[in-house]
Amino acid sequence: MAQSALPEDQLVSRAEQHNNMSGSLANDTFTGVDSRQSDRILSAVRHEVPERIDVALIDRHVIQLFALVENAVAGATHAMVSADREAARALVAADADIDALYQQLEASVQSRLLDRPSNPSETEYLLAVLGMLPELERSGDLAEHVARRATRNLPAEMPARLRGYVQRMGEVACAMWRIAADGYGGDTHGVTERLVALDDEMDDLHVTFIAELVAADTPVVVAIELALVGRFYERLGDHAVNLARRVPRLRPIEPWPA
Repeated sequence: MAQSALPEDQLVSRAEQHNNMSGSLANDTFTGVDSRQSDRILSAVRHEVPERIDVALIDRHVIQLFALVENAVAGATHAMVSADREAARALVAADADIDALYQQLEASVQSRLLDRPSNPSETEYLLAVLGMLPELERSGDLAEHVARRATRNLPAEMPARLRGYVQRMGEVACAMWRIAADGYGGDTHGVTERLVALDDEMDDLHVTFIAELVAADTPVVVAIELALVGRFYERLGDHAVNLARRVPRLRPIEPWPA
């Protein structure tokens, strides 16, 4: 969960320490670690410190937070199915970067609200974002929970058939987060329908995963941990759906900063 606000120099330091953090999906498969996308996102955040809090800048950072969560889900899934403990440990540590961006955004939105928004539509947008931020931060925590279990011996004890379900749940979760982010960015065509269909698939995968887990007769401790992993993915899907429903109807009216 988010801790106390981090100074900007600490955010820079933590981001630089985790340049090998697991990245995003490629062609809907997990091919390994790609830290460049997350590095570009965090680099952009570090260098955008305007004197006046800009609504369009808040908007950009929300999109960046969506991307960081999706990357964390993809990286955690890769670590779990491939037993990559090093990548898993980096992802666990990098959750602090998501927390720091969340705290920065929350403070920016609150400050803008206190600064008397220029019109009712801006107030509506800021309130919508303020309601979305805790759910985004919580989703980063869920990805961190998956990665934390990959730092242990759990992947080695997971039956191959269950590993396949974990990979598919990770793929579905990432697809849902990509669609939710696109919906926030303005591409609302078919967002609800696609997310509902994928959420149904995620629910079915979760039920089947638990049934397979029971049938596999795994040790109790392993079964409990794997059941939690399945639950984390199911919740990630729910959060993506909830966030898509919270997307503000109106976009920021200010031009994006150059």
